[in-house]
Amino acid sequence: MSASTFKRLKKEINACKLCAIHLPHGPRPTVQINPTARILIAGQAPGRRVHETGIPFNDPSGYRLRDWMGIERDDFYNEKKIAIVPMGFCYPGTGNSGDLAPRPECAENWRQPILDALPDIQLTLVIGIYAQAWHLQATRKKTLTKTVKAWESYLPHTLPLPHPSPRNNIWIAKNPWFEKNILPYLKKCICNLI
Repeated sequence: MSASTFKRLKKEINACKLCAIHLPHGPRPTVQINPTARILIAGQAPGRRVHETGIPFNDPSGYRLRDWMGIERDDFYNEKKIAIVPMGFCYPGTGNSGDLAPRPECAENWRQPILDALPDIQLTLVIGIYAQAWHLQATRKKTLTKTVKAWESYLPHTLPLPHPSPRNNIWIAKNPWFEKNILPYLKKCICNLI
């Protein structure tokens, strides 16, 4: 993809209003992309704090994710190294038990063109059930826990993770193998790719 085509893609994403009528706080697409990125973080959708700042993972989930990866903010927000592309680009609003699911319009319209524009991706961190459903498709297991537990079967290019939200503290406590086995591997991979 030429530099001008990539620039046009970014501009179109930033101006996207495909699902504006469904967004209680209006559209504010929040992605981080550059053709040189080697790591892709495939998340779910921005939360309220991210919507307010326009900075991906600029919340407690981001602090935990950076800790899991073993990197500082400067590397995390270096678009030449790390692409951050949630399944839904805008904050979907809040439901009864937390944030609503990502709007489907983003994946339907933007996901493949963005992936095509990121030719150097060596590792995709697939975070949460919505990203796992799209990226892993038929290879995804029946539950998030079973998918993450089968992490080695998705290597070397994909690593499924639970969402780093503080809401998942109970899941992390119930699954000590995650921090013991997966996080050291993740940190080593990130170190090699940054």
